Amino acid sequence: MSTPPAGISEADWETWPAGARELILSQHEEIELLRSQLTALASELASLRERIGRSSRNSSKPPSSDGLGFKPPERRKGSGRKRGGQQGHPGSGPELLPIERVDEVVEHHPDACRRCGQLLDGIDPEPLRHQVIEIPPITPLVIEHRLHRLVCPCCSTSTCASLPADVEASHYGPRLSALVGLLGSAFPLSFSKTQALLQQLVGVEMSCGAIARVRQRLSAALAEPMAEALDAARRQPVAYVDETGAPTGNADGNNPTGKRGWQWVMVTAVVTVFIQGLSRSTAAAIELLGNAFGGIVVSDRFSAYNHLPVMQRQLCWAHLIRDLVAIAERPGASAEFGAELLGLQQQLFGLWHRYKEGKIDWPALQQSCRPIRQAFETTLQQVVELGYQRGERTPWASTVRTCQQLQKVAGGLWTFLENEGIEPTNNAAERALRQSVIQRKISHGVQSASGAMCRSRLLTVTTTLRQQGRDVWEFLEQAWIAHHRGGVMPSLLSDP
Repeated sequence: MSTPPAGISEADWETWPAGARELILSQHEEIELLRSQLTALASELASLRERIGRSSRNSSKPPSSDGLGFKPPERRKGSGRKRGGQQGHPGSGPELLPIERVDEVVEHHPDACRRCGQLLDGIDPEPLRHQVIEIPPITPLVIEHRLHRLVCPCCSTSTCASLPADVEASHYGPRLSALVGLLGSAFPLSFSKTQALLQQLVGVEMSCGAIARVRQRLSAALAEPMAEALDAARRQPVAYVDETGAPTGNADGNNPTGKRGWQWVMVTAVVTVFIQGLSRSTAAAIELLGNAFGGIVVSDRFSAYNHLPVMQRQLCWAHLIRDLVAIAERPGASAEFGAELLGLQQQLFGLWHRYKEGKIDWPALQQSCRPIRQAFETTLQQVVELGYQRGERTPWASTVRTCQQLQKVAGGLWTFLENEGIEPTNNAAERALRQSVIQRKISHGVQSASGAMCRSRLLTVTTTLRQQGRDVWEFLEQAWIAHHRGGVMPSLLSDP
């Protein structure tokens, strides 16, 4: 006896011919199969549409991957005024240099009156000043040291003179070597462009091998400042951290499996430190932060930072906004909840910007943000309670999973409201990594572990010195001299 389909009583079912019942059952099974296939295809289609629609606005994709067809968000309407300085604006043209920096003064006197032609004589106590800044022809200073070998008239032993301690053993002096390092870090030039610039600008010809050797010697000179900077960064109360891909070759045999390589950065109030390795794991994060970091880490939600207590974390809201945009762009209930969460985020940052502009104080910011926090967490809870079926891969399921992940680290979203002086985003770390990303696009990475170490040390020094407003070229020259000739190594922690 077969079970009748839904909607047909057993009494009526038994009165139907056997052939009709078999046909109806087979069609019913086929309909159920087609329904399940349609549901799966609809879920797959929605997933594919979401994947196609991913951009830098709703995912972690970089803006450079958006493509030509991507429509950026509408920009705010202009003020209607013309470009450039407005009437009444004081302007920011070139200022006159102080007289002590003037190398030559040329006096110009009028010969006769411009009206009647009367000859003129005298000196204007406050003449109009016009300065012309020019670069003199740059030629390298080449000093040849001749080491004479003399034969003793008594014992016939030949003795050769030695280079003085203050003479560079390399073919390239400290200032030129510092420039070579500068062109590969603060100014991310490839080896070929460094060659061309040195030859055209200063008249020095260097091979790629010579440039590499100079940078390796400079890297050795920066080992002490690098260790000093890393130690100081680990003792700071707040650190902004991030990581990006950094291709590393196997020229020295240290990367036989061809791992991608990663550049890590830690930005603090006093120094910015870069470390490049072959891992993007928790161990790599600990290598950067140290085993006993006691400050607050501002980062994205990458799992490598999950070893830290939530109270020590501030999750980046810039990354979170992209997730909220992705939720709002999904169909159905996701769009409704996403729009609500985005609205709360906009209220939050509206208050934050008012605080940064000095329009409200710290207690007012905290008090005003409490209801926003409560509403945000309540909305997350509502999404999670609606739930989804296990194994489901629909846009709604993605929304629930995102909200579940946020609930697990919810405390880390609001650390910036509990501790004054913390930013709600890790934009500082992303800006610091931009230099490394540019180098990656230009040079396609490094070829060895020593090259990775060299790049990290140069980026650490140049970025930190720029952060402090100090002379990078001078620091590199002093570090080179101190390491290779002896002397006091300059400090990255010194006041400018």
